[in-house]
Parts: sequence; structure tokens; C-alpha cells
Amino acid sequence: MSSAQRWLPRSIECLRGYTVRQFSHDLVAGLTVGLVALPLAMAFAIASGVPPQAGLYTAVVAGFLISALGGSRTQIGGPTGAFVVIVAGIVVKFGVGGLALVGMMAGVLLLVMGFTGLGAAVKYIPRPVTIGFTNGIALLIASTQIKDFLGMKTPAIPSEFIPRVRMLLHYAETTRWQTVTLAAGSLAIVLFWPRLTRRLPGSIVALFLATTLVAVFHLPIETIGSKFGGIPQGFPHFALPSFQTAHILPLLPSAFTVALLAAVESLLSAVVADGMSGDHHNSNVELVAQGVANIASPLFAGIPATGAIARTATNIRSGALTPVAGMIHALTLLAILLVAAPLARFVPLATLAAVLFVVAYNMGEWREIGTIVHLSKTDIAVWYTTFALTVLADLTVAVGVGMALAALLYIYRIAETTTVAAVTPEYLEDGQAHILQDKDIPSNVTILRIHGPFLFGTTEKLADATSNLNQFADVVILRLRNMTALDATGIHALEQFSDRLHKAGKRLLLCGAREQPSRLISQSDFLKAVGKENVLPHVQAALARARQIHGDFGGIGPELALDLERRPL
Repeated sequence: MSSAQRWLPRSIECLRGYTVRQFSHDLVAGLTVGLVALPLAMAFAIASGVPPQAGLYTAVVAGFLISALGGSRTQIGGPTGAFVVIVAGIVVKFGVGGLALVGMMAGVLLLVMGFTGLGAAVKYIPRPVTIGFTNGIALLIASTQIKDFLGMKTPAIPSEFIPRVRMLLHYAETTRWQTVTLAAGSLAIVLFWPRLTRRLPGSIVALFLATTLVAVFHLPIETIGSKFGGIPQGFPHFALPSFQTAHILPLLPSAFTVALLAAVESLLSAVVADGMSGDHHNSNVELVAQGVANIASPLFAGIPATGAIARTATNIRSGALTPVAGMIHALTLLAILLVAAPLARFVPLATLAAVLFVVAYNMGEWREIGTIVHLSKTDIAVWYTTFALTVLADLTVAVGVGMALAALLYIYRIAETTTVAAVTPEYLEDGQAHILQDKDIPSNVTILRIHGPFLFGTTEKLADATSNLNQFADVVILRLRNMTALDATGIHALEQFSDRLHKAGKRLLLCGAREQPSRLISQSDFLKAVGKENVLPHVQAALARARQIHGDFGGIGPELALDLERRPL
């Protein structure tokens, strides 16, 4: 691949030989995800302390640029929950001008990350850190929506978590039953509508019904119109934001945090899209597109943007084939701004709060907490510290401290793997069961090995080496004899590999794990997923287990074998 081709946006690649059939798929997907993004864009903007149209402008401008210039076929960009907390804090302290400055500085940082290849550095953020601040952000988002969900009458809500909770408790008697009823109904529709059909998003149904009720019956419920005066009709206006150069240094840490969050979430979303679509994104091109989008968004009164995992997944499920779908999503929102903006004044804030409650729950990755707490005390400490600092202090501080703790933990784990011992006859005898040279490897078995520490920053090597599962046999033995250390990120990578093998109808066996990796595997939920009987002490036992699987089920395939094993007699 030439240097020019490495920096080519996926949209240009995909438009070569673009067909009417592809456009029809992209059109349906783009319209669908545009409707999904409508309530989310407004809700994220309101939760961030800016007018609702700022979210729509961001989805239009940044969403179009991310799809047009990005390195993924199906990535959808726009405002996301990851930025709500930090954006709200910046607006309170430095105003909208300070927010514009942060967005543009973050865009420049993203450009630097993309052009220098530093996008790869994102993988060095350990899983306990990402889970910790994701849990914290989700909790903070939910806490900011309680007031609108209950229709409470309060003074300005504090930006700090504890004072916010105290104020909400103090003004609890101002709760209005009409607002609670509408909010609860909206929440029920968002949650249960997908059980009826997934063709029409539940958030759109809730938004339409609630807005109609408020407009027709003039319900005494706070709306976008009563709080913000509605949404201006027309194109987003280009204007150079006004900011003070004296704010550059004080806002630089916030800009780094926004750039880091944008890089992490966009690349994570692109990885999810790859897994769903079978594509392989270009991370550096994606970061360049994110940089351009975040520089352009403040010029149209927008807020920071990144890849949106849920909207990207919706885009793929709706049949998207190329970045044209993402561009249509942005144009759909633009059409709504041009035609239906006056109707937005009837949208109840309670319904948007219900939508954000669901977003907060989904983005929180709460199930991962159970996995973390079953691992080592050090992983728990990193997660808890990041989570607590995100909620009680500041996201910038939380990420910095979490990364520092993870770096110290990395050094500790590497140092822990160094051993000095004499070679004894017993050592040589025990090693015979691990040696491959004298073993008969059946044709239905593939053996992989991990050599060295399998910690955050190295786990992508497993995904890269196993990108094509068709080249592997029915039983895959993962030899861990030379894996010197394992952490929560490594466990998560093993879980993902096991899931991929299972979907491909193959069986995973693990063998030869040393003391620290073996202890971590036994403490994790991964042991239940892979099966205790499939974690063996050495390769000799793993080969025997592979022969047993083949003999017991006569070569019918591990996937059917798994089903048969789990059926009651």
C-alpha cells in the first residue's frame, strides 16, 4: 500500500464501483440512525449545559465529516455521553467560548495523534481504568437527569455529585406527578418497544407520543420551548467562536481529556463495527477525521464529538454498507432542522431524561464490575479509584490517576514474573509434559501460544493473529506455558477470543498456565465460560482432551458437541 493510499478515507475507497443496491441499503440505514440520533443529540446537549440545537449541529457537521473522512465503513459520529460531564464543567467555569476552545484544541491533538501514529497508544489504557470512568460517567449522567425526570423545581443544580444529590433530596417534595407519569411512560416505551419491533426505534416512538400529548393537551410539563425558547430553524450558522487566549493553559488538561476520550471511544466503536461487519478500520485515518470534525464543530456552535457505539451498531443492523449511510444520517438531521425545528419546542424534557437514563445504563457496562471484583486486589483498586475520582472529583484527575496506578501495576507485574531457580531433575521431568516436539498433534487441532506478559497494550496481538478463524482446526489449544503475566484486559481479550471461536463452531482449550495467570483465570467468570474441564495443566493433557472431544462426538463439530453436552438427560 502506498503512502497516499494509507491516508485515503474509506468513503473514497467505497465510492469506487458504488452501486444502486448499495445506496438503497445505505439510505435505509442512514434514515434510521438519523431518527435514532435525533433525541440523543438534543439530550446530550441539554445534559452538557448547552442549548439542544448544539447537539443537533454537532451531529450534522461532525457526523458528516467523520463518515466522509474516517477510516471505518460504518462508523457514526456525533455527541456522546462520554463528554457530558467534562463539557458541563467547562461551560460552568469558562462559558461556551471556553468549550469552543477546548473542542478545537482537542481536534488539533487528535490530528497529531492520527498523523504521528499515536492512535496505537490508546490500547495502553487498561480495562479497569476504562470501566471505572465509564461507570462513573454513566452515574453522573443519570444523576443530572433526575430533576427533569421528576419535574422538580430547584435552583441551579451543582456540578459536583454530592452537593447535587443533597439538593435533589432537599427539593424532593417539589416532584410533579404529571411529569413523573409522562417520564415513566416514555421510559417504558424505550425499554419495551424493541420487543415488538426493532424497525422503528423506541426512543423515536416515545419522543413522538410524548410531544404529541404535550402539544395537544397543553400539559404543564417543562419542554424545550419553555426552557430554551425552541430550536432555530435553518442551517447551522458559521461563526468564529470568541474565547480568551488566557484560557489556553488552564483548559489544556481538559483538551487532553476530551482528545483521549474521543480517541478511545471512536476506536472502540470502530472495533465493534469491525466485529459486526467483518471490516477492518484504519485507526490513524479515523483519528484524523475525528480531529477535523472536532475543529469544525465549534465553528458551527457545536460541542465535542466522537464515534458513537450504539448508533454505529444501529447503522450496521439497519443494513449500512459504506460511509454514505453516515453522511445520510447527518443530512437527515439537517432536513429535520430545516423543516421540523419549530415542532421541537413541544418536546418534553422528561422524555429526553428517560432516554438518557437508558443511555446511562447501557454505556455503564455494569456487568463488567462483577468481572473486575473477581480478579486481583490491584485491578479492583485501579477500577475503584478511577470510578470514585470520576464521580467525586474530576474526570481529568480520574483518568490521570488511573493511568498512573495502571503503570505502576504494570511495572509490578513485570517484576513479579522474574524468577531465579536451580534446574533440578524434578524440573526436567515436570517439563516433559509441556514439550511439543515429541507429541502427536491430530489434524483437527491447532495450537497457538502466547509468549511473554499478556497485559493491556499487548492484547491486540491475539486478535491480529487470529483475525481469520477459518484457517484453524475444530479444536484450538492456547498454550500459556510462556505467558508470564495476565491482567483484566488480558482476561477480557481471552473471553472475546473464546466467544469468536464458539460462534465459528470451534472449541477452545487452555493449557500450561503459570501461577499468576492460572490464579487470575480461576478467579474470573471466564473459567465458567470456557469450562473448567477445558483448562488443562499442560499440552499433553490438552491433546488428550482434544482426542476425547473428537472421539466422544465422532467429528460432528465442537459447536454441536457443546449443545449436546449441555442438554439434560
